[in-house]
Amino acid sequence: MKLPTTFTDLIKEAESLALYNNLVQQLNKDFLLANIELSFEDQVTPSELKLQLHEMVYTLIQDRFSDYLNLLYIIDVSEDQIRALNGDDTVQLSEEVSFLILKREWQKVWFKNKYS
Repeated sequence: MKLPTTFTDLIKEAESLALYNNLVQQLNKDFLLANIELSFEDQVTPSELKLQLHEMVYTLIQDRFSDYLNLLYIIDVSEDQIRALNGDDTVQLSEEVSFLILKREWQKVWFKNKYS
């Protein structure tokens, strides 16, 4: 499996495989497990999904850092990938972390679909 390198590519791939809703459901499941009150509507548009996720990650980094770390742990985002990011600009950092979250969730959805 080759992971998408942009948000647009990820969404196109998810939609082409009819797995976009599964991706949204996986996000909702993991946010619930992390006790973070963010639930995406089933019909959320990709742009709205990106915006809401980015806003939540930004809020977590700024105000609830332990919840942020817990979320990354539950989703299983690679520590090495997080460490490789530049943390100087929180807005930019939260956007990049949001994409890492989406990529990891996409991996889970893709593997479940392929091997079950």
